[in-house]
Amino acid sequence: MKKIISILGARPQFIKAAVLSRIIREKNEFEEVIVHTGQHFDANMSDVFFEEMEIPRPKYNLDIHSLTHGAMTGQMLEKIETILIEEGPDAVVVYGDTNSTLAGALAAKKLGLKLVHVESGLRSFNMAMPEEVNRILTDRISDLLLCPTGMAMVNLRAEGFDHFPCKVVQCGDIMKDSVQYYGQLSSSRSGIIRKLNLQDKCFVLATLHRQENTEDPLKLNSIIGALNALTEDCEVILPLHPRTKGALGQFSIDFKGTLIDPLGYFDMLEILKHCRMVVTDSGGLQKEAFFNKKPCIIVRDETEWVELIEHGYARTCGSNQDKIIEAYRFFTNHAPLYDQHLYGENPGESIYREIHEIIH
Repeated sequence: MKKIISILGARPQFIKAAVLSRIIREKNEFEEVIVHTGQHFDANMSDVFFEEMEIPRPKYNLDIHSLTHGAMTGQMLEKIETILIEEGPDAVVVYGDTNSTLAGALAAKKLGLKLVHVESGLRSFNMAMPEEVNRILTDRISDLLLCPTGMAMVNLRAEGFDHFPCKVVQCGDIMKDSVQYYGQLSSSRSGIIRKLNLQDKCFVLATLHRQENTEDPLKLNSIIGALNALTEDCEVILPLHPRTKGALGQFSIDFKGTLIDPLGYFDMLEILKHCRMVVTDSGGLQKEAFFNKKPCIIVRDETEWVELIEHGYARTCGSNQDKIIEAYRFFTNHAPLYDQHLYGENPGESIYREIHEIIH
């Protein structure tokens, strides 16, 4: 039986991989071996996703985390290479734009293995973002580039990919399948709304984790200041990423909303279903908000998901306190219609077919 190895390390990758893993098990046409780099090591940001989403337990857990970008990527590269030599897969699948993505891609390519990149072609055009570096390098060495949007295809054509020895396909966004499938289960598997006493309450879901926001006290203070202002009109729920928790303490920043531990996927889906809108610097949550028909305020200066901005489903506000508050007021009074179908139909099946073709 043919074999693929999936390299995972962070929450968004677990969510995307759950869809493909389920399809692989159902069809039983090839084997999947999962490698977890350990990049997200907190149980609430890692283990709970495997349990809730019924992803097969990783055969390998590298336990590499809390290092500089170079050290983390280098250690992952070394250990993944050893695993790939031992397993001898027919292809390696990587997701998104983390250090785990780049390490898996480099290890595969240097061994001459076929490399599949799920979520290719996204660009922020901000080279100060480590994620931008990771995604550009991974795209350039991939054999099969699976794009979630038409704009991702445009980006790759502009970079000359029509002339490279690879296949570029628009498959849609696999996260759409995940939200639709698990969204049908979350109400019976999550008690988070009752636990937080949010029944019939107005509340905003906020998340913060990017270094550009958490390591800059001026930016972090401005964003938290905006969230504090929102609490005068609506409750603000902030699941606390470990990096953000440390930054709030380090910079002595006081948050007036409700701080909670990181959420499992079912809890997050229920929060998304019931909230008024989302404030986030997460790429994945921007789309999860859209799939749940919630406006999104993006606390970054740019987004890879430009179609959300173009169609009025989200706004980029950076760390500007006034812009964040103004966007909140706008979306409170002008709810989008959600009449656009932006991310394809049955993307998981499309991605499976392309992977099946490349290894057979």
